[in-house]
Amino acid sequence: MSAVIESPTLAVVPQTSATGPRLAWLRDRGMGASILVAALSAAFGVVLVETTAYLGAVLQADPFIGDSETLAFIVGLLSVLLTGVAMYVAAIVTANTFSTIIAGRTRQIALMRLIGATARSQRAVVGRQGFAVGVIGAALGLLAGLVIAAVGVQIGSGLIENVPQGFSLAQPLIALPVVGVALTTWAAAWVGSRRVLAVTPLQAIGGSVERTHDELSRPGRHIGAWILLASGTVLLAAGVVVGLVHPLGVVVAFVGGLLSFTGLALGSVLFMPPVLRLVGRMFGSTATARLAAENALRYPERSSRMAIGVVMGVTLVTMFAVALESVKQMLIGQVEGETPAEFFTPFDAFASVMMVLVAVSAVIAAVGLVNLLTIGVVQRRRELGLLRSIGLSNGQVRRMVLLEAAHITVAATLTGLILGIAYGWIAAQSLLGSVPTLPDFEAAGLVAPHVPWLPVVIIVAATAVLTLVAAATPTRLATRVAPVEALAAD
Repeated sequence: MSAVIESPTLAVVPQTSATGPRLAWLRDRGMGASILVAALSAAFGVVLVETTAYLGAVLQADPFIGDSETLAFIVGLLSVLLTGVAMYVAAIVTANTFSTIIAGRTRQIALMRLIGATARSQRAVVGRQGFAVGVIGAALGLLAGLVIAAVGVQIGSGLIENVPQGFSLAQPLIALPVVGVALTTWAAAWVGSRRVLAVTPLQAIGGSVERTHDELSRPGRHIGAWILLASGTVLLAAGVVVGLVHPLGVVVAFVGGLLSFTGLALGSVLFMPPVLRLVGRMFGSTATARLAAENALRYPERSSRMAIGVVMGVTLVTMFAVALESVKQMLIGQVEGETPAEFFTPFDAFASVMMVLVAVSAVIAAVGLVNLLTIGVVQRRRELGLLRSIGLSNGQVRRMVLLEAAHITVAATLTGLILGIAYGWIAAQSLLGSVPTLPDFEAAGLVAPHVPWLPVVIIVAATAVLTLVAAATPTRLATRVAPVEALAAD
């Protein structure tokens, strides 16, 4: 017993001799996907920095606009904003992943508490693991980003007339996304591990523990979420008002959007269950459908963690699509007569590039959903084993898991579409409200929102595919264990 107490932190995670005690935790479910999320975010940031630097060099080499720094500044600003968005999405996905992992380790942490380990020491272990995940992911992302950037430069050199001379990939600013991803992943793991402080030794007799609706609805638990949501909403409204007199209103609206969505993410256990309940009625009244709907609502914390990543991805893509379409329609209204088809070709090309870049953040969120679904099924082996022991067939269990995934993704998609349209209109309004318009060059005033339906259809179709892909591995895992073995699982 004394040998165990001397090293209490090592028992928080399963030990595997194949990898050694210090690195055994890397084989836990969820860790690989967390490293992938960090790597995608870092690679995305590195590519954006290199792209910005290369485009700036191209602009300087152009004989007509080489003296103008406006375009280079705009491209650089977009690069910083998109890198920040990628790190923001990665932080929330990582925090949700570590929260789910901690729920599965409840019994192991409680056993360590029972033999004398402190909650803070257990949380410190999770924090160090998060930092290691961030460093590994950031290093892999740096290498991948430099390779992609090198290939892109070679392709660009063959397509651009004024090729910049002496351009180097050794840009100092690539350290920003690399260090940022490592630190945000560590911070996300620390935030996601706060539940360790609430684990008691008595929970050593149980398995994975997710808090129920009653535990999450206590007054005062979500004060921070409400404060962020309220302050963000006020800033969004202020951005619209300021935008009527100056384009810098979009900066105020950006901060408001960041705060308000953070409030929604932190308070998702309050806002997502009503949407989940509404969507659950769409799946019929069969026993499997009702069971799937009840599972999604019984533990709102788990369901909300899975949904919020998809909400983020759909919101981002929809927001940029609506904002860009609103800008395009306003420009069309300023052109007299019939608009030539090639007039908006550069704008459409820019919009396509922006949508592809934003879609990377949606991919990060999608990885998070697949990861959380898989971890959730592994942690519910007892529950699934009980269902099979009372008569549910393998097919019914698979349908139940698939319906749960569909339930969550449909609710998240609907929420993301509504938020994306609202945020997109606010962005366009705060930017364009003060722009002079023809024929009298007065301020545009209120700008009508325009929803591009093709991207919306693509989002819905991509979500359907995401549901099938995300549920593929969990459905196989759900029926792999025999009922008796599952009932005996920890």
